Amino acid sequence: MSPTGEHHPASPTERQHVSDLNALPADFTWGVATAAYQIEGAVAEDGRSPSIWDTFSHTPGTIDGGDTGDVACDHYHRVPEDIGLIKQLGADAYRFSVAWPRVVPGGDGPVNKAGLDFYDRLVDGLLEAGVTPFATLYHWDLPQTLQDRGGWTVRETSEHFAAYTSHVVERLGDRVKDWATLNEPLCSAWIGHLEGRMAPGLTDLTAAVRASYHLHLGHGLAVRAIRAASSDARVGIVNNLSPIEPASTGEADLAAARRADGHINRWWLDPILGRGYPQDMVEEYGVELPVRPGDLETIAAPLDWLGLNYYFRQVVTADPDGTAPHAKQVSVPGARLTHMDWEVHAEGLEQLLLRLTGEYGVQRIYVTENGSAYEDVVAADGSVHDPERVRYLEEHLAACARAVDKGAPLAGYFAWSLMDNFEWAYGYDKRFGLVHVDYATQRRTVKSSGRRYAELVREHTERRGRAAA
Repeated sequence: MSPTGEHHPASPTERQHVSDLNALPADFTWGVATAAYQIEGAVAEDGRSPSIWDTFSHTPGTIDGGDTGDVACDHYHRVPEDIGLIKQLGADAYRFSVAWPRVVPGGDGPVNKAGLDFYDRLVDGLLEAGVTPFATLYHWDLPQTLQDRGGWTVRETSEHFAAYTSHVVERLGDRVKDWATLNEPLCSAWIGHLEGRMAPGLTDLTAAVRASYHLHLGHGLAVRAIRAASSDARVGIVNNLSPIEPASTGEADLAAARRADGHINRWWLDPILGRGYPQDMVEEYGVELPVRPGDLETIAAPLDWLGLNYYFRQVVTADPDGTAPHAKQVSVPGARLTHMDWEVHAEGLEQLLLRLTGEYGVQRIYVTENGSAYEDVVAADGSVHDPERVRYLEEHLAACARAVDKGAPLAGYFAWSLMDNFEWAYGYDKRFGLVHVDYATQRRTVKSSGRRYAELVREHTERRGRAAA
């Protein structure tokens, strides 16, 4: 529907992939996703303490345009409106994250009742609207007070994360059944501690490897905490993965692709799925892991599902003068690119779903994020027509359906994102939303892609109804 309530049907071009979605299961979950720091705002209200992203975004030179998440989409004050948008998009599930510094401002110690009250209201509102909540416990906003004590480079943070998890699940677990422990720990460790482009902004390989380990340990301890607090919880973790291809058939590029796959994929999948850390990457990093007896078993705690965030594949070449994994991504000639300069390659999503199914034996998968940024233009009538995002959405959903047809146990898809938001180091310049946000007025406008998403959900539901009749 348009902002005025008028429905705009899809064009024939926009309809081209509908038949490709028939393979999606009847009980397929259609969702949208967000993250707390990217949308909530209200960073100093009701007892919330600063996170590492508050600190990082207020550090000069770290964020494009000097932007911060201080206000973002003002979601903290606009929950009913935003739940209405979720319903308007046809989504039956909403993936959101809980802000640790809002719930336990000190990182450990006393719980902030006002913080838990906010998520309590959000969950109740979702359920009243018929929307299933999927809660992520950590989407990068570590309390700054814990960073000051070593952050994810020290073991105690893993233990504090488990305690914070217990508080959240004890409060919300009677209504929230689907939990993710971590979102994209790769970004927290590699981009935040090795590349310095995300909070906490470090460029230290030893710190990055230790952070990766303690993130995994925190995940395992949190799984245990969730199950202790909620006997019927369904628990997963969310990883961002990329298919890796060598830039040539040369020996150096083939070896670089293997290392890049270890860095991007295997390091994050193998330990949580019971394979331990890949030895070739342990040797590549040359950093001793702080393993204690029982840790690997804790990290590999059984899961109910695995979340896959997919945005692009990586074609890599050897980079002997760079840092680990001594491989660098190269551009693909003639590729379609998003506003992020990311290649559009829907086939990569199908490849990853089939790899998780065949190589790793995952029994239930959600695509927990998938989306694209483009330079949206608001028309004179206030509408936002985004045909490139419509095409991206259709192509990637078609890739999901192909993977299901080949045996992937895909249970649902969450579009990134519900609305335009604070896009981390890119500030507010990059827009991923199915809903446009005018940041000056906080006016929300459903884009063509949002209307198309609602149409795809409706058509799938109608086909499901016909099949059951």
